[in-house]
Order: sequence, then C-alpha cells, then structure tokens
Amino acid sequence: MKIITDSAADLLQQETANLNIHIAPLFIQFPNQAEIASAEITPDAFYDRLRSIAPLVPTTSQPSPGEFMNLYRQAASEGEEVLSLHISSGLSGTYNAAMLAAQQVPEAKVTVVDTQTLSPAERFQVLAAAFAAKAGWPVQKILERLSAIRAASEAIFTLDTLDYLARGGRIGRVQALAGSILHIKPVIHVDKADGKYSTIGRARTMNHAISSISEHLAKQYDRQTPVWVTVIHGQAADRAEQLAGVLKEQLNVGKLDVIRISPVLGVHTGPGVVGAGVVPLSLFDGLAL
Repeated sequence: MKIITDSAADLLQQETANLNIHIAPLFIQFPNQAEIASAEITPDAFYDRLRSIAPLVPTTSQPSPGEFMNLYRQAASEGEEVLSLHISSGLSGTYNAAMLAAQQVPEAKVTVVDTQTLSPAERFQVLAAAFAAKAGWPVQKILERLSAIRAASEAIFTLDTLDYLARGGRIGRVQALAGSILHIKPVIHVDKADGKYSTIGRARTMNHAISSISEHLAKQYDRQTPVWVTVIHGQAADRAEQLAGVLKEQLNVGKLDVIRISPVLGVHTGPGVVGAGVVPLSLFDGLAL
C-alpha cells in the first residue's frame, strides 16, 4: 500500500524515507517570483525572505488534481493500493483536489482521507497509516484506527502576532490592528466539528499563551493517559522548548517530538508560532513506532 500526504503534515525527511510516504507538495509564491514547493526552501531562509518583503506576503496554493492523478497512476502501474491523507478540507482545497483526481483515475484503487486537521495532528494520522500499512493491515482496519486517532487527538497553537493572518486574508485588518495594539496572543485549535480554526482563548503575553495551551491540554488528557506530544514552532525554538517542558510537567508524556512547521504553513502564522499536537499512545498499539 502506498501512503500519500501533503506538506502540511510536517513529516521529517527520515520519516518519509523510512516509511515510503509520498508527499504531494503545497506551493509558495513570493511576489513577482515563480512558485516553489514548500520543501524547496529551508524554514530559516523562508522567514528571512518573509521579513524582507513586509508588508507584502507570499501566496500559497494546493497541489493540482493533475499532480495527484500522476501519483495515483504511478501507484496503479506498480499494482499498489493508495491511501491518500490530507490537510483538513475546512482549511485547504487539497482534499477536494485529491478526490477529483481519484475519480479521474479509475484504474487506481484510491482511498482519500480528510484528516480534518493539520500539522502535528495530521502527522499522527499519516504516521499511523504508514506503520499500519507496513504491518500489513487492510485498509478498513486502518481507517477505523485513523477515525479513533482523529477523535482523540488535539492540535493547538498560539501566535506572536496576528499580522500574518491579516496579510493573508485569514482575519480582518481591524481585528489584527486591535490585536496588535493590545498585544493579544490568540490561542487557536482545530475544531473537530468542521476542521476549521477556532479561537479558544486570548493572552497578553506568550508566557500566558503557553500556560493556556498547557491548561487546555491538561483538561483533555489526564495523568493516567500516556500521550504522544509533538511540539511545533516556526522560528521560536526557545518557546517550543518552554512549552515542551510545561507539557512534560502537566501530562503523562510517553513520547515527545519538537519539530518545525513547513514554510507553507508559516506564510499564515509567521515565525513566532508555537503549539502542540497530542494523541493517546494507546491508539498506536500494535504499530511499530
């Protein structure tokens, strides 16, 4: 079985290589330049360029149906079934592009999954699918496990500034200006009801925002539940380590990663984003982590 996902899953290179995961790229286009795949620019180079063009902002785009069709046709020619897992349809058109492509390649056996999330929580689902496929699980069993992971996982983050969301049209400029004047740090998670961003809190400092994240997660996962925590950041390693330390105190952390989000997500968050994905480790029972 071939596992296909997108850049928003924030997988590490060794993970994609070791588990034979194929990435459909999301794209970034800086003003007056050709678009590039998110993986073609390092995070630090990306944020340097992002600052240099302010107040302008790059645009982002999803893979085309044609790109998915090529991936699906290749899998069909190799006699492989495809499980294609993607960023929430509430946040991107990637899932719809994959669905359209699957309909256009009838010779391929493709199951397209809306993860209804992104970044660390999307990553959990993709890795679970890859481990399960490697273990020889049938697709229906994998889908059942993914459904359980989706229901039990959380993705939550805070931003140092609302400017990047405003520049990209994700929020109004008046709201962004008010947030900047008041130094508000929003605490945002991905709502399981619709797979869209939902603001669940506001803080006046990053320390308070990090505390809000940990308090929210502590309510979701009790100390008796061993969890896998993936802390994410853009270009804020110190804050990421701070959040990781707090979560190790608040939760029963059985596995911990600290990773950087892909530049294509950084377009909308800026370098100061920090957050976490959490999932019970029991949902990876039977899978070789």
